[in-house]
Amino acid sequence: MSLAAIVGRPNVGKSTLFNKLTGARTAIVDDTPGVTRDRIYGKCEWLGREFSLVDTGGIDRQDTGEILTSMREQAELAIETADVIIFVTDLRSGVTAGDKEVAALLQKSGKPVVLGVNKCDTVGDLPAELYEFYNLGIGAPFPLSSVHGHGTGDMLDEVVKHLPPEQSTEQPDKLAIAIIGKPNAGKSSLVNKIAGENRMIVSDVAGTTRDAVDTEIVHMGEKYVLIDTAGLRRKSRVSENVEKYAALRAFMAVDRADVCVMMIDAVEGYTEQDSKVAGYAHDKGKPTVIAVNKWDLIEKDDKTMKEFTKDLERDFSFMKYVPFVFISALTGQRINKLFELVRYVSEQNARRISTGMLNDMLAVATARVQPPTDKGRRLKLYYITQASVKPPTFVIFCNKIDLFHFSYQRYIENQIRETFELGGTPIVIVARERGE
Repeated sequence: MSLAAIVGRPNVGKSTLFNKLTGARTAIVDDTPGVTRDRIYGKCEWLGREFSLVDTGGIDRQDTGEILTSMREQAELAIETADVIIFVTDLRSGVTAGDKEVAALLQKSGKPVVLGVNKCDTVGDLPAELYEFYNLGIGAPFPLSSVHGHGTGDMLDEVVKHLPPEQSTEQPDKLAIAIIGKPNAGKSSLVNKIAGENRMIVSDVAGTTRDAVDTEIVHMGEKYVLIDTAGLRRKSRVSENVEKYAALRAFMAVDRADVCVMMIDAVEGYTEQDSKVAGYAHDKGKPTVIAVNKWDLIEKDDKTMKEFTKDLERDFSFMKYVPFVFISALTGQRINKLFELVRYVSEQNARRISTGMLNDMLAVATARVQPPTDKGRRLKLYYITQASVKPPTFVIFCNKIDLFHFSYQRYIENQIRETFELGGTPIVIVARERGE
């Protein structure tokens, strides 16, 4: 999927524009310059064309503070990876020295740039101040209001013109598997073992894989696309510029995947970074398998696997549905089992349950554990139906949404999983209020 980056000086309205274009309040918006520190990633669609959008921290070359320097580097790396750049300026401030520096940086990049002049909040004749922005040498400025949405359509028309030709990523007969995890967990080795050849550079140096790479394979008669991603590493350990956007590429790979295989190094064990990566897949509704790699290097007795599994269940308590498999990418140990689980979680992610069966389950569940009360009011659950799949999404109609507490929603989720043996996939419960 193509990528557009929103860049500019601090506090010109980049995050407000990002939220307007993606239709979600993902980016934090505040009048304080520098609120957006990391690149924030979302989806935008215009004229039938979907592309990824990245919001960046403001580029301020004069500031040498550690955090602001890091923000500037993040923005510069977003420019490096983007197909099109949306350069946002501020009508009220006019063309500043900072704008000129950003413009020079963008001209050096050689990337297509669309110039947006923000805070043109009045509708009607173009403000005279707009023509000053031609001096940046970027091209015709597009007047826009990121708050009200004025002018964003014309600007997006221009953005879409510069996107590279759309490549079909649909693989209807092939299951796409994103292999995610920290650097040096053995992701590329696993792809090579499955593919039966060295399709990728494999090295003991963490972070050898720089980008997401697709490998088409056939395993046991089934077709798959393996997406090997650059390892996600802590920001404090990132030194080479080329690796700083690895997380963005990995997140995009997760978005493209049908199933995620989360690789954990058995020698190193679970880390907080593993939790963050798996959490992203969970939030995106992707079915996931936890693959504990390098199991051949562990000294074992008859209790080792059981104890390791118990520890992982505690570490991944927010993903109780996830199955575990202990493998060796080097020897091929339990690779067939891994593929069995991949197929299983994919099927569960696409599973449909009839409305009648769901409501039978709901009647039993509410009789077993009474819905909660608050100040004399009791929650009533009237009806449940499945709205969609991938992930399975269930809509429950109730009398008062504020009575439908998280703990009782979790209870209903567990009853759905237990009754229908629905495992291996996140599920979503949406409450809808209906009058009594």
